[in-house]
Amino acid sequence: MTSGYILIVAILVLGGVIATVGDRIGTRVGKARLSLFNLRPRKTAVLVTIVTGGIISASTLAILFAVSDQLRTGVFELGKIQKNLSRAREDLAKTRVQKNQVEQELTQARAEQVSAQQRLDRINLFLKAAIAKQATTEAQLNRTQTQLGRVEAERARTEAQLDQTQSQLSRAEAEKDRIEDAKDRTEVELNRTQTQLSTVSQQATGLRSEIDRLDNERQNLIKETKDLEIQQANLEKAVQTLQRYYQYYQAQYETLRQGNVALFRGQVLSAGVVRIVSPTGAQQAIDQLLREANRNAIKLTRPGTGQVSEQIIQITRPEVEQLVDQIEDGRDYVIRILSAGNYVLGEKSVQVVASATLNQVAFLSGDVIAAASVDPSTLTEADIQKRIELLLAATEFRARGAGVLTEGVQIAANGPSVTAILSFAEQLKQYRQPLDLKVVTTGVIYTAGPLKVELLAIQNGQVVLSTSRDIPRPNRPQPNSSPSPQPNNATPNPNNPNNSVTQEDANFEFQHSDPYPGKAPNSKPSDVSPSPFVSPDDL
Repeated sequence: MTSGYILIVAILVLGGVIATVGDRIGTRVGKARLSLFNLRPRKTAVLVTIVTGGIISASTLAILFAVSDQLRTGVFELGKIQKNLSRAREDLAKTRVQKNQVEQELTQARAEQVSAQQRLDRINLFLKAAIAKQATTEAQLNRTQTQLGRVEAERARTEAQLDQTQSQLSRAEAEKDRIEDAKDRTEVELNRTQTQLSTVSQQATGLRSEIDRLDNERQNLIKETKDLEIQQANLEKAVQTLQRYYQYYQAQYETLRQGNVALFRGQVLSAGVVRIVSPTGAQQAIDQLLREANRNAIKLTRPGTGQVSEQIIQITRPEVEQLVDQIEDGRDYVIRILSAGNYVLGEKSVQVVASATLNQVAFLSGDVIAAASVDPSTLTEADIQKRIELLLAATEFRARGAGVLTEGVQIAANGPSVTAILSFAEQLKQYRQPLDLKVVTTGVIYTAGPLKVELLAIQNGQVVLSTSRDIPRPNRPQPNSSPSPQPNNATPNPNNPNNSVTQEDANFEFQHSDPYPGKAPNSKPSDVSPSPFVSPDDL
């Protein structure tokens, strides 16, 4: 405040001094009747006074602009500041929308974690009951084996008695003429002994059957126990995966709170399905994907800059060489260029990593990916829609576990997926009995995707409702088979999971999968130069 007062006083004093000097000069010029520019002396004095006033204004503005940065900025950069403020407000609105989306995904992940924990607790209870039942069965088996031993011993004694009786019968037959009465008694004893032997044999057979049945039950219990242990392990893995997702979304949420994020960690910048057919094709395919990733990174971090030839992505040379060695075996690979971190608008460099995954069959046509039961009579239409959304989320979760890299689920329907789901939920509401909902693949799903499925409602083993009324059922190929080679012209490829365009030359076959639709690569593989995409530390 003190410096402001001093500045005002100085301007007033300076203006007064300059005005006084100007007036004196004008007076002397008038008295001396001087003439400038062939003007009359009076007009010359007026001109000197006007120039003096201009000097006062110029000096005042010069002092203000020299001393006050805020005044200088407000006068010369006010329009630019208003544009930046408007742009910042738009970015803030987008960031809030993204924040709400991340919070919704975080809530959903927490709900799935709680559900998985509940299922794990139920399985633990079933496992304890099965172990107790197994112990009871083993004890019963031991008792039965002990009883069988006693029966065997009794049978041995009975056979010994039979042998003794037969000896007596032989002696009785030899003395038949002399002791008829003894013969009759011996025959009666023999009949009674044979009856006892038959009874003992039947008991032994029944005990053996009982032992076999108990052995089968024991094996079944052991098998069920192993299955429960496997299910428990799978649920534990699912819980760990959900925890990782929770941590990941929490980190993304914290990043969103700190600034305007243009690129997220793990975001796909370019992708494609590649098959290498010559030694030089691997480097050319990787170069093409890296150039496309560089273009997409520039468009995301520097929106509105137009065509920029600057390289902003960085990847180490050893990582590129390792990727080349991995894909040179002639098989189909899904190659993705991913952002290695979170980057805000205006970043000068973006670190990326490359991922190569074998493109193989993840699901066959008609496979059931997820299933659930629903009773429309006890639920509202909104509840049914939530059940369907949870079922689709479980479908995407299991697809990721099976190796499918694409995000999202495509619903096979005659119209938009959202309309098909809403219509499916409305038709489900008309049923008054429990139904089984299943998510079934409509074709062969490869690692590269897409995950295209249909929703089925089944009642008593019969399909009563479907999102697609007439879906062809192709022959089921053998599992783990790679897609067949593509044609030599650039036409839509039916075996390409991304329904993209295949580019081929003598070096490699490239099935392009652009994460940003409508921006297909504009260079042929044969025009590719050696890879420039290495970080400065590796040069």
